[in-house]
This record gives sequence, structure tokens and C-alpha cells, in this order.
Amino acid sequence: MKRVLVIDDSPTEAYQLSNILNKHGYEVVAAETGEIGVEMADSQAPDLVLMDIVMPGINGFQATRQLSRNPRTSGIPVIMVTTKNQPSDREWSRKQGARGYLVKPVPEKDLISTIETVLSDN
Repeated sequence: MKRVLVIDDSPTEAYQLSNILNKHGYEVVAAETGEIGVEMADSQAPDLVLMDIVMPGINGFQATRQLSRNPRTSGIPVIMVTTKNQPSDREWSRKQGARGYLVKPVPEKDLISTIETVLSDN
């Protein structure tokens, strides 16, 4: 069973993503801040991270950059899941190391399809 780390400060969003992932056979762990998420990725080595951008403390761009620069977490693919829908946000995410980008609310089929694609490329 693949483990997905959901990093999102919204309990509602984290719950919705977790429900979809559980339904499709993924194990889910969650963090409500970028700092906690980076620590959890390092200690628990999930197969994939779903990362919000707008969070208190370090934002999703900063957390993704930390994950991609850490040798212990650089192999964990990150998919941004956010309300930000500007081309510049997509480009900046890619430059920080994100492998995918989804805009909330994310249709279930798009979420699962993107996860499967990213995991198969990894």
C-alpha cells in the first residue's frame, strides 16, 4: 500500500483528500503545517506528498524546496494541490521541485490519475 503525506492547513481539505485516497487504497498521513510536513516526510518517507501552497509558517513552495534539496527526501514526488491558478505559480512550483499541480477543488478522477502518473514515473 502506497503512503501519501497530505500537507494542508485546512482540516476540511485534508479530510476530503484523505477520504478520496483511502477509497482508492492509499494509506494517508497528514500534517497541518509545512514545517511539520517536512519533518514527517523526512522521518516517515512517504511514497508521495500532496502539498498546499498557502499555509502559515513556511508555505508550500518553501516546503517543497526543502524536500527537493534534502538527500533523504529528494526522491519523494510532490504534487501541489492549491487554490492558486496562475501560470507563474505552476512554473514556480516546478522550479521548487514539484512533479504535478492540481487546482482545488480537485475532481477525484484528476487527483487519482495525477497520483498514478507521478508514481509510475518515479
